[in-house]
Amino acid sequence: MIARAKQVLVMSLLAALTATAAGTGAQVAPATAKSYRGDSSKYESWLAKRVRHELLMLPYYSVFDNLEYRIEGDRVVLIGQVVRPSLKSDAEAVVKKIEGVRSVDNRIEVLPVSSFDDRIRLAVYRHIYSDTVLQRYALPPVPSIHIIVNGGHVTLEGVAANEADRNIANIRANEVPGVFSVTNHLRVEKKG
Repeated sequence: MIARAKQVLVMSLLAALTATAAGTGAQVAPATAKSYRGDSSKYESWLAKRVRHELLMLPYYSVFDNLEYRIEGDRVVLIGQVVRPSLKSDAEAVVKKIEGVRSVDNRIEVLPVSSFDDRIRLAVYRHIYSDTVLQRYALPPVPSIHIIVNGGHVTLEGVAANEADRNIANIRANEVPGVFSVTNHLRVEKKG
């Protein structure tokens, strides 16, 4: 139910942005792959946006999953880590349906089932998102700081607004009892 509510919220926000762009005279990007025949860089940019959108709309995609992709012409390589095996297959299925995608190489790792890791996931989540500086990252339907736990080892994936936030997230994750190591792969948001 909550996942469906998130999906409806994201869809309504996208509709509002499209309507706003249309009302201001701004150009809205063409909606099909056919619009980019002969221009591979524009096609790959369009395809990257479509893949990102489809992955973000997956109902069980959460802060404890990391879905990334590479575009190689009309081939999409899916990478990352997920808690649910169904999310791996769902990601592949939605990307295969995108117009112009000829093949999908699904390299997503399904994390092992572990109550120990589940406890660490929740504890790291609480430590990071209860920090007053980092609370704003918890607002979107899928927060931008992802917490990947495998065998007690934590990896932070995603995007932080600045280097200070990146470092605070790393410190907060390291404070959790039972965590063996923390690898900080957070990227700093590009400005401009």
